[in-house]
Amino acid sequence: MIEELTKLLSPVVAQFGLDLDDLHLSKAGKRRVLEIVLDGDDGVNLDQVAEVSRAVSEYLDSTEIMGEMAYLLEVGSRGVGRPLVKPIHWERNIARLVEVSGKAINVTGRIVDFENPNVTLEVDGKNLVVDISTISRAMIEVEFNRKVVDEDLVDEDIVDEDIVDEEFSQGEI
Repeated sequence: MIEELTKLLSPVVAQFGLDLDDLHLSKAGKRRVLEIVLDGDDGVNLDQVAEVSRAVSEYLDSTEIMGEMAYLLEVGSRGVGRPLVKPIHWERNIARLVEVSGKAINVTGRIVDFENPNVTLEVDGKNLVVDISTISRAMIEVEFNRKVVDEDLVDEDIVDEDIVDEEFSQGEI
């Protein structure tokens, strides 16, 4: 049933420019729980989750795929807590810090390039190329103090970083 649901719901999700990354169906008491995990090139925001949730719910209500048993629909994004398991995950996380482990590897490094099946990690200032098929587990590391500046978005005439930093630290923004 998972394969059938994935095949049927992927086009519904794709209408919103997102991918159906994962789908789980489990039983909880007298009903089932259908969990849908979304992903996208630019991430997933709450408005997109709400739109996809409504569209999937309408689609499921118009079909017999879920049968007579009641179900709960849960729609969310991948977030950072899920392992990197598909090539697209590596691609979408370039520039992120990742903890990688496998039979012959156990490192934390920054993803600097991905050319399937090889990922290039920067570890201690040196590049390490690893075939992702040799990796048994890869998790994004959360970086709380990481400064990301998109040069295209910064206009020095508009943004005074000292004022922004001061107002942010005082809770005024």
